[in-house]
Amino acid sequence: MPYPVDGLTLAEKQTVTHLLLRSGATIQETNMLRRHLSQLKGGKLARLAYPAQVVTLIVSDVVGDSLEDIASGPTAPDLSRYADCWEIIRKYRLQDSIPAAVRATLDRGIRGEIAETVKAGDAAFVNVNNIIIASNRHATEAARGHAEHLGYRATVLSNTIEGESREVAKRQAAAFKKFLTELLPEPLCFISGGETTVTVTGDGVGGRNQEYALAAAIELAGARGVVALCAGTDGIDGPTDAAGAVVDGATVSRGRMQGCDAAAFLARNDAYHFLQATADLLITGPTDTNVMDLQVMLAGSSRPPQ
Repeated sequence: MPYPVDGLTLAEKQTVTHLLLRSGATIQETNMLRRHLSQLKGGKLARLAYPAQVVTLIVSDVVGDSLEDIASGPTAPDLSRYADCWEIIRKYRLQDSIPAAVRATLDRGIRGEIAETVKAGDAAFVNVNNIIIASNRHATEAARGHAEHLGYRATVLSNTIEGESREVAKRQAAAFKKFLTELLPEPLCFISGGETTVTVTGDGVGGRNQEYALAAAIELAGARGVVALCAGTDGIDGPTDAAGAVVDGATVSRGRMQGCDAAAFLARNDAYHFLQATADLLITGPTDTNVMDLQVMLAGSSRPPQ
């Protein structure tokens, strides 16, 4: 399915993806490049299948469930153009980092020398039926139902969580703490989903979910009866064997007892080794599906954090 366009190797296409993800690009921005560097994405599989009837059963792993971004839309129309791809390269200052063959492909596309991705209204989509059969909404609703069964007052905040992982975690953890008052009569559960990003500036190991978990642990430090989970539903977070982590108000102090400073580990993007030292990593193994990430915060008592 990654089948690159003529003149481009798979390794060169992978290099572009790697550079974008390390730069903090969103999945929508990354997939825009993928569509224009592929022979099957961006509606091109539908064009090859035309006039056959096509039914695509879709497991959504992108915020907003936009068909052009899920698996880069092999049977869906694409609104973006080669010029938009080049703007993304410029945005993240990757002009001098991308392979020469990728630059040449984009330049040729901008000049109109090679065909664009398939646009809405093209005959290729006349006999195409795209059906989303699983998404992050299904996952968060299932989590909410189970939390309520366990006696929690559960709320799904959003299925469209995006942004820098550590900043999102800090905001969500701070908001959660505001609800922890003596007036709260029952255990509380906040649930959200989406896909954050990490701008890698350090030399550590981790992933967006582990980075979220460590930042949340710092914000929740000292809070009693509070637990937070952040994990990828595919069981994989970054280049690690962890899906994410489960942290609590004592995670930071447990790390300190192991000689690990949470803020320093976060600063160098090394959440994995900190959470490994505190035994907070969540390791599930691959789940063989992907509906993005889940964030869950639980308070098991009505006492406010100290």
